[in-house]
Amino acid sequence: MKKFVVLLSFVIAVISCQEDNKKETMTVSGNIKGLKKGTLYLQHLKDTTLITVDSLEISGDGNYSLKADLDSPEFYYLYLNKKDNNDINDRITFFAEPGAITINTNWNTFDTNAKIEGSATQKKWEEYQKTMSEFNKKDLEILQYANNSELELNASLVDSLIKLNEKNVLRSYLYALNFALNNSDSYIAPYIALNEVADANKIYLDSIANTMTPEVAKSKYGKALSKHLESLDKK
Repeated sequence: MKKFVVLLSFVIAVISCQEDNKKETMTVSGNIKGLKKGTLYLQHLKDTTLITVDSLEISGDGNYSLKADLDSPEFYYLYLNKKDNNDINDRITFFAEPGAITINTNWNTFDTNAKIEGSATQKKWEEYQKTMSEFNKKDLEILQYANNSELELNASLVDSLIKLNEKNVLRSYLYALNFALNNSDSYIAPYIALNEVADANKIYLDSIANTMTPEVAKSKYGKALSKHLESLDKK
């Protein structure tokens, strides 16, 4: 009887391990309007190395379809080599998820004109980026004002501009933290915590980690956030 219990426990452990490491397939397809010739690559970061998981030679037709097996949702890149010796504006960043994702764009505005459908996390990322762009715009306005050659800067004005900038930065930090907390059921939450506000007070980062759903917590970025918090505890 003891042997049977041990064997059963072993089988359950193996099945559990297999489920944790289960990969799901993502298909990325669409059309690159106006593209006559080039090579399209589907890539992602593994540790710090950019890995190509699928590629396609395009000739005379901008339609494409690429596939990848995902361990968990994460950012992927669609890179187009137009064979023009210019890498600028040739890489689309998107949040990859299992299932069908459609990316349509133009060959000459590849990354700026892309329309991405099929990823719920991508939509959350776009929502986040839209508001963050307003904070970035405000930073640029302050910088341009400070660099105005017709403006006579004095100590009082400089101090005022510095305070405006600090206030804007603080607001952007609070927005990022609140967005992650309010979307703890999305894979975007640990990504924002890690890549946007990793140096925030640990209390806030802990709050994000503690409110993540089990699925998000065991994802690539969920595990990375846990490791980051562990490293902070050791300091």
